[in-house]
Amino acid sequence: MSPTQEHEFLLELVRNRPSLVATLLTEMGVPVPAFDEARLESPDFTDCVPTEYRADSVVVLADGKPLSGIVLEVQRAYRDEKTWSWPVYLATLRARLKCPCTLLVFCPDTRVAAKCGRPIDMGHPGWSLRPIVLGPEQVPMITDLERAVAEPELTALSAIVHGPTEEGFKVLQTFHDAHEHLPEELKSYSDLVLSVLPEFVVAKFKEISMAMDINYEPRSKLVREWVDHGITQGITQGVTQGEAKAVLRILERRGLAVPEEARERIHTCEDPELLLAWVDRALTVTSVDELFEEADSDH
Repeated sequence: MSPTQEHEFLLELVRNRPSLVATLLTEMGVPVPAFDEARLESPDFTDCVPTEYRADSVVVLADGKPLSGIVLEVQRAYRDEKTWSWPVYLATLRARLKCPCTLLVFCPDTRVAAKCGRPIDMGHPGWSLRPIVLGPEQVPMITDLERAVAEPELTALSAIVHGPTEEGFKVLQTFHDAHEHLPEELKSYSDLVLSVLPEFVVAKFKEISMAMDINYEPRSKLVREWVDHGITQGITQGVTQGEAKAVLRILERRGLAVPEEARERIHTCEDPELLLAWVDRALTVTSVDELFEEADSDH
């Protein structure tokens, strides 16, 4: 997957449905005013300051007039300079809209989320900006079909974030079941999800489904695309390479430290069965040493 895809998937969902940011804030217990319109606003804040400042996305909740401005930032790595630019975004947007404004930071990595959530001391007594951070744990696991159909953008985000986890199968199952009920213009979300999910998730979906029913046949075109996509990617990129990436991705998502020596051992492993054992163990171990000890003894 390309860096652009990793950075852009939430922004693309918000472009399609700006009210998604209000839903995410509500999920986190942040009050959102009653509104009848959610629209995109220019993310360019250069009009009030000489230095160029540009947010990833800005959404305005309105009821005839602006009620709330929401700055959305996507952070895959912690960057100290954001502690200087984020307050500028909020202050500039507040001056432009003449209404309260909120900073929402999406971090797919748990460790990055913890760092981005630290309060920013503005220097003025009593003035401290605490970013509202949406990490993997804050994205709801959508397993209810009715809700999945009603909120397809949130369901796509849930599938992307939770698909690689131990409980992710239920989310993926709900995502593809909801796909059949969506209007044609929203069915492209399947392509978005597929472009972001690691290859091993697609293959694992087929494996679990076949275990449930030995005569399993994909029920929908979407599932057949997932299976074909997984096989093609596995052949093109190499099964072991994909599994090694999967192990590291799971460990990093769970916030476990991976020393360089361990990272090299995983990358250079050419034993598919051992790598599969590491994939399974990575979901539950509490350290990388435990990953190697348990998987090696099983193997």
